[in-house]
Amino acid sequence: MIRTGDDYRDSIRDGREVFVNGEKLRDVTTHPMFRPLVDIRAKIYDMAHAPETAGIMTVKRDGDTQAIGNALPFTQADWWAKRRATDLVLDTVGGIVTRVGDETAGEMWSLYDAKDALHGLDPQFSGNIANHIAALTQTDPFHVSANTDPKLGQGSEMRLHVVRETDAGIVVRGAKYETAAAYANQAFTKPTISDWGNGEGGEYALGFICDLSAPGLKFICRTGFAGRASAEDYPLSNRFDEIDTLVIFDDVLIPWENVLFYRSVKAAMIVRATLHRYSAFAFLQRSLKFADMMIGAALLNLRQSGLDRLQPVQEKLAQLACYREGINAHLSAALAMAERSPGGLMMPNQSLLYTGRVLAGSQLAQMMHLARELCGGQVSLTPDIASFKAPETAPWLDKVYALDDEWIAEDRRKLLAFARDLLNSDHAGHRLSFQLFAQSPPYAHLASVYRNFDWDGPIAFVKEAAGLSERVMGDKTLTCADSPTSRWFSSAPQAVETTT
Repeated sequence: MIRTGDDYRDSIRDGREVFVNGEKLRDVTTHPMFRPLVDIRAKIYDMAHAPETAGIMTVKRDGDTQAIGNALPFTQADWWAKRRATDLVLDTVGGIVTRVGDETAGEMWSLYDAKDALHGLDPQFSGNIANHIAALTQTDPFHVSANTDPKLGQGSEMRLHVVRETDAGIVVRGAKYETAAAYANQAFTKPTISDWGNGEGGEYALGFICDLSAPGLKFICRTGFAGRASAEDYPLSNRFDEIDTLVIFDDVLIPWENVLFYRSVKAAMIVRATLHRYSAFAFLQRSLKFADMMIGAALLNLRQSGLDRLQPVQEKLAQLACYREGINAHLSAALAMAERSPGGLMMPNQSLLYTGRVLAGSQLAQMMHLARELCGGQVSLTPDIASFKAPETAPWLDKVYALDDEWIAEDRRKLLAFARDLLNSDHAGHRLSFQLFAQSPPYAHLASVYRNFDWDGPIAFVKEAAGLSERVMGDKTLTCADSPTSRWFSSAPQAVETTT
């Protein structure tokens, strides 16, 4: 069953305790800071039912219709379908939304891959993984992740942990950060810290599915950007601010059927090591769309005055294009060279996916500054909408901002407002920080690259090219012909299953 937008809105009118600006909210679906993102999530649900978009937003599996974002990926064609659907969503809403479910569903697929290993550690919970993956495809909840720990001392009671066991389940206490939790249905809650307690009995080494309407949960949200200023002056801030939330677990009961692993440091380490195996693809695809937004805003500003014809300007535009195409190349190659996962799913090529994530995150600040430079000083100097409407100032602004017959003042104002919100606003600064830390901090991005890159290939090549003896590295080095890289390329044509 795929929900409608109204089904979704009704599902989060459940009496949950949501606080923002010190105020306890009555209804997150109507509050001005939350309504824009609630409406976008509802729009995505409705797109799965609309005749003109349902074919892209859904897939048939075993006689059932599933949301494409939730469906398990078994082939490369499944991934291309997911990519098309996400592009359609972002193009339809006219901006970037990250926490809408598809990217966090990928973390459940990592659990699917790990189910046998987790079963070997503790068989009592392995069935829960299969049940929740089935529920995700069948009931279509708004599923997010509760992943990030507040910076706390080792002895703090606010590190998420189990305080007692009952016949009904475990009772947990502590805190997590999660974007969109205040208006989502459930969260895959898991550890991010490296010390989960002592040995196999650590009460911090746990993972579970949390019903976000559960008693004892409190959502303390940062102040949103929507409503601070006119939507005509800040079009992105007022539509695409995904509210980040500190989730307080005040002795929350987690039923046994929702527990995925517990008191197992090994299980926690397995989950953490593979957590972004799939979800990094959705993260990277949104980075590509942000690059498109920067290029579009910069180029339209330049073409007003013909500055795009200058060679130094073209060189800067080319840098933006290289950044954009670098992300695109990693996305496309990760699918073209996709690998079969331990659980039998189709997995984007891990080395290419993680190196693409490093590229997108590590160069973003530089690219934003470059786009800001290309857009020019008028982005920060242009008056707000009120001045363009006021009788005494509007005629002057119409004269100043009109360019020939092609650009009327209102179009230039809209473009400059868009660029200002994209590059200079609180929303822009938040986007930059979010990109750096949303999945994990930059050092962890590099660690993922280190763990997944094929080091044997370059070593084997240099060993043979330099004529080194077999004593060097011994059996630790493959021959060049047998390296994983060589096998990827020699088998690439056979690996393509049905791409579009």
